[in-house]
Amino acid sequence: MTIAVDIARTTPRSVDVVAIPVPSEGPVPRGLGLTRAALATHGFEGKVGQTLVIPSATGSTVIAVGIGKAADVSVSVLRTAAAALARTASKRATVATGLADVDGVDARSAVQAVVEGLVMASYRYTDLKADTSSKSSIERVTLTMGANKAAAAAAGAERGFAAAGATCLARDLANTPPSHLTARMLAERAVELGRAAGLEVEVIDEHAAAELGLGGLLGVNAGSVEPPRLVKLTYSPRNPSGHLALVGKGVMYDSGGISLKPSDPMHALMKMDMTGAASVLGAMTALKALRVKAKVTGFMLCTDNMPSGSAMKLGDVLTMRNGKTVEIHNTDAEGRLILADGLSLAAEDKPDAIVDIATLTGACMVALGARIAGVLGNRSSWVEQVQASADRTDEPVWQLPLAKEYRKLLDSNVADMRNIGGPYGGTITAALFLQEFVADVPWAHLDIAGPMNVDADEGWLTRGATGFGARLLLDLAANFKAPSA
Repeated sequence: MTIAVDIARTTPRSVDVVAIPVPSEGPVPRGLGLTRAALATHGFEGKVGQTLVIPSATGSTVIAVGIGKAADVSVSVLRTAAAALARTASKRATVATGLADVDGVDARSAVQAVVEGLVMASYRYTDLKADTSSKSSIERVTLTMGANKAAAAAAGAERGFAAAGATCLARDLANTPPSHLTARMLAERAVELGRAAGLEVEVIDEHAAAELGLGGLLGVNAGSVEPPRLVKLTYSPRNPSGHLALVGKGVMYDSGGISLKPSDPMHALMKMDMTGAASVLGAMTALKALRVKAKVTGFMLCTDNMPSGSAMKLGDVLTMRNGKTVEIHNTDAEGRLILADGLSLAAEDKPDAIVDIATLTGACMVALGARIAGVLGNRSSWVEQVQASADRTDEPVWQLPLAKEYRKLLDSNVADMRNIGGPYGGTITAALFLQEFVADVPWAHLDIAGPMNVDADEGWLTRGATGFGARLLLDLAANFKAPSA
């Protein structure tokens, strides 16, 4: 789906919808044609994301869009309001709105947020449906604002499309059933998309993985008839301002292996266990469009986790890329095994910082629920950068402690460590496991098990895979600064 965006000083004469931002307090815009008392009789209070359709017998349909208190308007508010507008006007072709022309937010940021909200809320995965009636009909949106803001607005629109496109790509990949998207297929997509986005792309197959000593990736893949793939994506601008590495978990389908998952609704979502890799790919493909100044290297670790006669067993010991040995106590704790190899490779490149992203632990969902990701790391200044990007993109994270006293829970009698640490603090022990593979590089870990999926449309989120992390990583790269000690 493609939405064209125009920047204009005035509303076009003929549009299907005119959307007017309405604050929750103060005067009501005259173009609305209703008083605040009249709006109240229809239940409209101007709350953020609230909408009211005001039909017209002769002209354009008017939609009131709530933006809350005028003093509290932010990019997050505009993104949410634009998403609500996109859903309310979804069956109209042309829309005009002054939503991006508000006080308190600069034109570039405002337009970027509005475009993101419009595009992401209009997203629908219909590739495998005969009935595509749920698709949005919006074709063109005109954003009205003064001529002095036109250049900044155009830049904001470009950034908004790039960021929203990264998220929609990640959603497409995560929503695709596992039989329609294997590790090999995802690698092929990465080659196609990466090269089109100006990236250098290297694909490592199972034979090259063995030569590289990727024991985690090969161990998890042992039970699958589908071979694994490691995809390395490199974005190299001229005179880079720093070097950032992204590592994404790409378990195309997670049965749990020999430690088989129960057959419940969550099991059906395990096609989304590759959301981390999908978000890395989405972010990487948008770097050139945003003219990111830092060098960025992305690693996608892709494999199934399946039970079979050749599958990894409890008690097996794997040797990781960095030489450490791991005793397997649960084959369903597989994500950290493949990330260990990816983090080892990333650390060998000696970047200024690393961030990994993974649908890693149910424990994180227990702690933070389904809307907030966990973040842990070995350098506070780096974690703070990740949190700042999360705030700007409205992809919320909450820092959990990397408690070193829990490291002993990973001790093994026969290997350097084991892959689980007991029934409690699972998110923390998983992060402590990953820390063993980053050497002394500043590193942050994003556990996105909770926000990988939503059951219903809400704000800029649409039912199904969320693509969480794609915009966060993109923003992190665009604002990257080598972390301080």
